[in-house]
Amino acid sequence: MSKDDVADRVAVLRKCLNRHNYLYHVLDEPEISDSEYDHLMAELIALETGHPEFITPESPTQRVGAPPLERFETVAHRLPMLSIENAFRERDVLAFDERIRRLLKTDHHIRYTAEPKMDGVAVELVYAEGLLVAASTRGDGHIGELVTENVKTIRAVPLSLTGPPSKDIPSYLEVRGEVFMRTRGFKALNDRRLDKGEVPFANPRNAAAGALRQLDSRVTALRPLDMFCYGVGMITGLDADSQGELLGRINALGLPVNPEVRPDLLIGDVLAYYRQLMAMRHTFDYEMDGMVVKVDDRSLQRRLGEKSRSPRWVLAYKFPATQETTQVRRIEVQVGRTGALTPVARLAPVVVGGVKVARATLHNEDEIRKKDVRVGDTVLIQRAGDVIPEVVKVIATKRTGREVMFKMPETCPVCASVVVRLDGESVCRCVNADCPAQIKGRIKHFASKAAFDIDGLGVKLIGQLVESGLIASFTDLFTLDAGTLKDLERMGQRSAENLIRAIENSKEISLPRFIYALGIRHVGEHMARLLANRFRKLGTLMSATRQELLAVDEVGPQVADSLTAFFAMPENQRNINKLFEAGVTIAPYAVTIKTPRFAGKTIVLTGALNTMTRTEAKRYIEAGGGRVSASVSKKTDYVVSGSNAGAKLDKAKALGIEILYESSFRQMIEEIED
Repeated sequence: MSKDDVADRVAVLRKCLNRHNYLYHVLDEPEISDSEYDHLMAELIALETGHPEFITPESPTQRVGAPPLERFETVAHRLPMLSIENAFRERDVLAFDERIRRLLKTDHHIRYTAEPKMDGVAVELVYAEGLLVAASTRGDGHIGELVTENVKTIRAVPLSLTGPPSKDIPSYLEVRGEVFMRTRGFKALNDRRLDKGEVPFANPRNAAAGALRQLDSRVTALRPLDMFCYGVGMITGLDADSQGELLGRINALGLPVNPEVRPDLLIGDVLAYYRQLMAMRHTFDYEMDGMVVKVDDRSLQRRLGEKSRSPRWVLAYKFPATQETTQVRRIEVQVGRTGALTPVARLAPVVVGGVKVARATLHNEDEIRKKDVRVGDTVLIQRAGDVIPEVVKVIATKRTGREVMFKMPETCPVCASVVVRLDGESVCRCVNADCPAQIKGRIKHFASKAAFDIDGLGVKLIGQLVESGLIASFTDLFTLDAGTLKDLERMGQRSAENLIRAIENSKEISLPRFIYALGIRHVGEHMARLLANRFRKLGTLMSATRQELLAVDEVGPQVADSLTAFFAMPENQRNINKLFEAGVTIAPYAVTIKTPRFAGKTIVLTGALNTMTRTEAKRYIEAGGGRVSASVSKKTDYVVSGSNAGAKLDKAKALGIEILYESSFRQMIEEIED
């Protein structure tokens, strides 16, 4: 074949294979057999191998995987991938509908889109000029892991957008969806693992998550992953008035959308469809754990906005958790990094929702007393939200009289120190800060993915390091060397060198992750980010007064007291200094301020903004040194007003507060650069 003939045949094969991928994975209407598809793919691979100059990123052959990565890079989502509020009862869904109408100040019926809630892994795809350029996991909602090469192996995901004419393809599109594994593919995968003598995966979700986190995408390519898209992030060149229309538009671009999506439903129809899905859930070739309900009108979605963790216009109506009965064999007490003692029921193993369960949390002493759980009891257990095992209730009629009541220990089961229960708290705590369990817990937290992200430093290895006396604090991690580590059980020279490299690579860290890594009580990932946004530098945060902390939106007395107490302790100050002496550096914060345009100002947002989300507006204000308040008062400096503003705007006018309409607000934030 001449070079021109090869180019023509390659183009025909690609078009043909992309079409058949779309028919099979998106429309579920295959026109050729698997063997015919494989024959076409083999021909294309042979032609591209002989003429590598014709290989392009969007070719179907590029799904086979790339060379292994050393570690995943992280990427910030331009719009947060927020979590969804859960509902477990019909009255919760009706209350959601009432709340929506109250917020919109309307008596009219609201229409919704309903779809199965997939039990998979949330992912964001980014298309630029129609080509897939990036894919990332949800992560903490703000920052995810870049898994582009792995997602490219999923045949349901188009490497280039197709469908409508090219002029209708958006120039930029962030589309979000759920990566999952169909049950038949999951079963076949586990059968292969068993044949090889390997441990089978517990459930399809675990298998899908593990496949996405393979550093070698060639391994991912062998896993039967699939995907359904359910929403978007930032878009340029595509618009839709409703959620149903939006899903239709992205589906027409070649992106897979669950065919069970039902748009334009009244609330009664939503409840009826939930009952239908629940009755049919086991007939589908994938696992679902509920139904997602979204306000259908996208302009109403923008008006409703979001809370700090979830959009106001969406709700997850979960299916009742799968429940089973089993026996409590014993109750153990575990000690966490803050010294909290948590009772855990050790159970006669039982399969719940496809997962073998042998333990369940009992939360605290009050919970045990309330449910009257005793060793030897027969109990009803469930996977709460289909995930966390918990004891629902005791089956009292099965008691024999030989059951033993539980009593919380007066001394720590790990270090034998005194256990106390402070006023107003439901948990008992070990008072010994040098308790080995607390030390291990603090080190585990410090090395976790959301903190210093030290790859390879697992629970067992941390236990070895502490018990052997090699480390007594997370600061000691940076004093380790491969020569010492290689002598540990099941370590060896190569593993030791890999761990030292991972520790070294962790030394440059962002401010939010550093704050979170310190393990301050009541300061999680979200709070750490808020504090970093407000104070910008660790030293400024450490010297902040209680009043300065309370001025931060979402910081209450409990968090403020915890922060001031933590940074006042000499031991904590010494540990922070030790980290810096070991070479840890905090990267300059991502947002710099040219002019502190909003410094010291309290600002209220009201109405729907057309050029940005409420979250983006809040970030601009905080980047300019201001704080966002939920209510208008005499202390308010500005009210930023979008369309359909209501009572807050009226109150601001009555109080004589300066109103910033969207155009004026945008002029002010131009002084702040990302």
